[in-house]
Amino acid sequence: MTVLATLPFNPAPVILAIPAVAAVLLALIPSYRVSAALNVGACALTFLTALSLLVAPRVAGPFLIVDDLNIVFVVLNTFVALTTSVFSASYIAHELETGRLTPLHLRFYHAMYQVLLAAMTLALVSNNLGVMWVAIEVATLTTVLMVGLYRTEAAIEAAWKYFMLGSVGIALALFGTILVYMVAQPVVGEGPDGMVWSVLMQHARNFDPALLNVAFVFLLLGYGTKVGLAPLHAWLPDAHSEGPTPISAVLSGLMLNVALYAVLRFKLLLAAHPGTLAPGPLMMAMGLASLLLAAFMLYRRRDIKRLFAYSSIEHMGLIAFAFGLGGPVANFAGLLHMTMHSLTKSAIFFAVGHVCQVKGTQKLSDIRGLTTSHPALGWGLVVAVAAIAGLPPAGVFMSEFLLVTSAFAHRPWLALPLVAGLLLAFGALMLKLSGIAFGAPSPGNDKVKASHLPMTVHLALVLAAGLYLPPPLVAWFRHVAGLLG
Repeated sequence: MTVLATLPFNPAPVILAIPAVAAVLLALIPSYRVSAALNVGACALTFLTALSLLVAPRVAGPFLIVDDLNIVFVVLNTFVALTTSVFSASYIAHELETGRLTPLHLRFYHAMYQVLLAAMTLALVSNNLGVMWVAIEVATLTTVLMVGLYRTEAAIEAAWKYFMLGSVGIALALFGTILVYMVAQPVVGEGPDGMVWSVLMQHARNFDPALLNVAFVFLLLGYGTKVGLAPLHAWLPDAHSEGPTPISAVLSGLMLNVALYAVLRFKLLLAAHPGTLAPGPLMMAMGLASLLLAAFMLYRRRDIKRLFAYSSIEHMGLIAFAFGLGGPVANFAGLLHMTMHSLTKSAIFFAVGHVCQVKGTQKLSDIRGLTTSHPALGWGLVVAVAAIAGLPPAGVFMSEFLLVTSAFAHRPWLALPLVAGLLLAFGALMLKLSGIAFGAPSPGNDKVKASHLPMTVHLALVLAAGLYLPPPLVAWFRHVAGLLG
């Protein structure tokens, strides 16, 4: 990727410092209105600083790294975090008015929101395996606390389930990280160099391939748990259904991507050694299993947030399959689909959050006729679900088309179950959408002040991407796709 200009400094530490400072301030501010505004302002400043990475020097220090791969994730994550904070301001205000949350809960929520953003960003810009592992663990523990924010029995159970399964995943990832250090130690020596990405990539060809293979299996299973890949996906539907809806948007749009980024980093390490096993088949197997499982499970969902949680499992399976398939087209499709999924799924949760508030329930059987009773929310949800289902002209259609054509070209025997999974999921989403959006409206509360701006911005970007991708963005994604091999 060509850099037109270069900043005289590395903005990565600033991107980490902004949410860290904001978290401390938000923990101290008692006023909800001030804290909500500060939360949005801090996210906006973080996003603007992340944009400066596009013209920042590509550096690889002992702890932080800025390269073309992680810039994609950082910019996307900080943008979705910003729009989610805008949605969160109106959503959380209603929860305060109805008494579901107290002012103390809101102080905790806003502080944890910034801690989560700081931890995810640290995981993305870390040049050290251990620091990245710690950052993802902090992000996991933060989301566990936020999932249980309502303090109901179901919310506490969901938080514990997330904690237990997340702990299993992070333990597997830790063991894999230790194995990578053991592989590197005979080559680069003892000390921190054995944990530094840039050093590991330089010496990858000299590592013991057998031990590196074992390490990748543990890392794929460990971080794959955070991605929501089958069979370690069970935490995700509960976490989505019981936590505040902004956290559902963050989990689907951000947290899953961070864990995927960790898998891709280790995939690059494995691919740099000619004697190791190919990581692609393992990723394709878990991705395809996740897609098919989620496609069938969509038909039996009775909770609207669980429905779209399984949709997230489906799409993360697609993305894992794309990166496992590899090659310039499949990797490009994976990057594009990751971006489109983050934007579209968070837009869906923006709509769903307010829908649950106006209807007073998450049960699909009690949510009917939204296009009649609440046209803006109803039609916004129709457009968002049509987009995530892969209907043209949304950007999701383009990424799925590229992936399917690449699969038929290189793995035709896997393309058939891939297409079958997509069609099954499409049918389930259209079936559920017809009841949610159309027909006689179900009773509901019309007093909720919904913020439509975040949903509108996301859907506009997704539809625009399906019609036209700017050449600089295409060149950027092509370059990163080439790096992924």
